[in-house]
Amino acid sequence: MMRTITAALGFLIAVCCARSAAQEGAPPNLVVFLVDDMGWQDTSVPFHTEPTPLNRRYHTPHMERLAAQGMKFTQAYAHAICSPTRVSMMTGLHAARHRVTNWTLRFDGSNDRPHRSLDPAPWNVNGLSPVPGIAHTVHARSLPSWLGEVGYRTIHVGKAHFGAIDTPAADPLAIGFDVNVAGHAAGGPGSFYAADHFSATRRAKNPSNDRVWDVPGLERYHGTSLYLTEALTREAVRILEETVAAGQPFFLHLSHYAVHAPIMADPRFVHRYPELDPTEAAYASMVEGMDESLGDVLDTLQALGVDDRTVVLFVSDNGGLSHVARGGERLTHNAPLSCGKGSAREGGIRVPMLAAWPGVIPGGTACDVPVIVEDFLPTLAEIAGVETTDQTGEQDGGALDGLSLVPLFRDPAARPAAFDRALVWHQPNHWSIDSHPGYGPHSSIRVGDLKFIHYHAPDHAPRFELFDLAHDLGETENLIDERPDLAQQLADLLQGRLIDLGADRMTVRETGELVAWPGDALRAARG
Repeated sequence: MMRTITAALGFLIAVCCARSAAQEGAPPNLVVFLVDDMGWQDTSVPFHTEPTPLNRRYHTPHMERLAAQGMKFTQAYAHAICSPTRVSMMTGLHAARHRVTNWTLRFDGSNDRPHRSLDPAPWNVNGLSPVPGIAHTVHARSLPSWLGEVGYRTIHVGKAHFGAIDTPAADPLAIGFDVNVAGHAAGGPGSFYAADHFSATRRAKNPSNDRVWDVPGLERYHGTSLYLTEALTREAVRILEETVAAGQPFFLHLSHYAVHAPIMADPRFVHRYPELDPTEAAYASMVEGMDESLGDVLDTLQALGVDDRTVVLFVSDNGGLSHVARGGERLTHNAPLSCGKGSAREGGIRVPMLAAWPGVIPGGTACDVPVIVEDFLPTLAEIAGVETTDQTGEQDGGALDGLSLVPLFRDPAARPAAFDRALVWHQPNHWSIDSHPGYGPHSSIRVGDLKFIHYHAPDHAPRFELFDLAHDLGETENLIDERPDLAQQLADLLQGRLIDLGADRMTVRETGELVAWPGDALRAARG
């Protein structure tokens, strides 16, 4: 009996040793956990200098767990709207360069709202395309295509929103993913409830017959009591188990529809928030459901024995929605940040970001170096061992706009010279409101702690803003009149960068002329 046990133990040890030897040279697995419309403060993890009332509102213990295992980026940025961010993440290119500057949906259909004084810019309304020749798209390679070439199984689960209906990139398989579950052209779900078949046509109090919002590929859950976030998590876990059993390195892009509108309570958690306005209680339950999904993924990686060789990146695609659909006082949901999704202000572009890489990123650390979503592609490509990621599409080839974050991962105190860069945003689109400061078509730049914003409409008030984020994170004190020369320097720097990127411009309806570049506009305003 003892010899049998000894032999069995010996066999198991031999198998484990062989498995370890095989895994030793393998590249790390990669997980990007992307949340839709999650604000910088929609978490119990404090990304500010100290916990805020909003941090105390939300329950996100698994975000806390991931932060303890790795690093939180306190000054991480996306673009102010979802499609620009998603295309930038997949291509490593700035939104002004790939020209997907608003959200996409229908073929050749712009989602710009009519503006009182400006006409639309010729942006890429059909989004991303893996092949040339499709009108109004950016032709560029995407992250999963590079990862597939070096042996990764590439898995997309959840919201895609890369390309318009009837274009190839409406299906994530077309841009290099090996697996697609629930990803299509639409940027939101018809319903978060499986009882509704995840369709707006079945949702209570919604008369819509438009099936474009129906979440595809989840028919097995229709008619059950499951919430969409949980259904996507089950699919992700199932595919991870299959992939690990096959011995393949993987890239999982788990892209939740939560916490995007429609705000619909997750019944598993809404009872925890009796003190909140019903809409805000529903929203908090969506946040907690998202966090539960993160915990399930982390638990799965651990149960499969691959957690010690898996990189996990957590991020949101833009700032938190605040001007519509929320409960309570509008434009306060990202405090201490100003405004929210769609805005040039910090509430529209600053996002929660966490990174864990066992054995590389020190646990419980924080990095205050400003980073942005186009950094994801070069980062993941370097970790995966991709030798070159130069784009070869309509951008005429060349280096990416993003930087690899690996040096920051290895040393959170490091500030490589390359990160002493200007961060730029450009939205030549009328996304929604522009009657409130912070909203409207805009371009902006951050250099160090200084941030300059140019609003494109000649009748926008104010038309220019200058903030010192180190002393005014809430962007309450416009320094444009106090420091005019500094504002002009930043405006000229922004102008040069936009010209280099080939940025689109709107047209002033009254004159028929293109909107002036930021430096020229400020110079003219100063006389």
